[in-house]
Amino acid sequence: MNFNLRVKGFSLQQTLLSGQSFRFDEIAPNHYLVFAWNNVVEVEQSGDELFFKNSTCHPEFWHNYFDLNYNYSNLLCGFSGDSILEIVSGFCGGIRILKQNPFEVLICFLLSSCNNIPRIKKIVSVLCRNFGTQLSCGFAFPTPQQLEHCNLNDFAILKAGFRSAYLIDAIRNVCCGSLDLSKLSSLSVDEARKKLMTIKGVGKKVADCVLLFAYHKFEVFPIDVWVKRVLQQYYQSGLSSQFLSCPGFAQQLIYYSKRSGII
Repeated sequence: MNFNLRVKGFSLQQTLLSGQSFRFDEIAPNHYLVFAWNNVVEVEQSGDELFFKNSTCHPEFWHNYFDLNYNYSNLLCGFSGDSILEIVSGFCGGIRILKQNPFEVLICFLLSSCNNIPRIKKIVSVLCRNFGTQLSCGFAFPTPQQLEHCNLNDFAILKAGFRSAYLIDAIRNVCCGSLDLSKLSSLSVDEARKKLMTIKGVGKKVADCVLLFAYHKFEVFPIDVWVKRVLQQYYQSGLSSQFLSCPGFAQQLIYYSKRSGII
């Protein structure tokens, strides 16, 4: 299925390169192959126009996945008065928070421990190719049931090191129901974070990434090395009220800007 969407203020490139997803391949500038849930699409952006090619699902899915209905301009306006947030809002205000599969986000961010984005993407690609369902192009992220009986020997192909044990613990807890990902959205942030942190390898940062990138809990604030540097440089006296108005989205803006050398 091919179709176009016209959206204002959205940047495909900024969104995909903002560290929240590892399931895309760059074909050319502003042109990507994107995998989400059990779907895949080739999408290109030119100005306010998004061109979708060979989509395996209807436009509504991608509209929701890229969170194109949410009014991010209000969030950006709320950052006015914080000089750093004003700079990053002007630079990468086209970022949107993707609506991703919770299991996929959990597994991917377990793999992020002491790791870098290119290597995470490579490990995730191998995981999908060896255990996921084949799509019209590439492979879907494997379900918990497809991974349920995997052991360390099975995961040796990933070359994920100590992280493989984390994956096995997460998979087993999800499959046996000890961690019911479908119920986390109805819990408070503290309760949901506590549930996630019962999994080996899940600390506060990984738990908050899952809550932000899979459940849209904008009040969480994942702190990685890039964000920590910004806090130490600009927010030694604490976060501003503007920052605290939507810390999850602010985190994405400063993460992308710091990696890009803007701040």
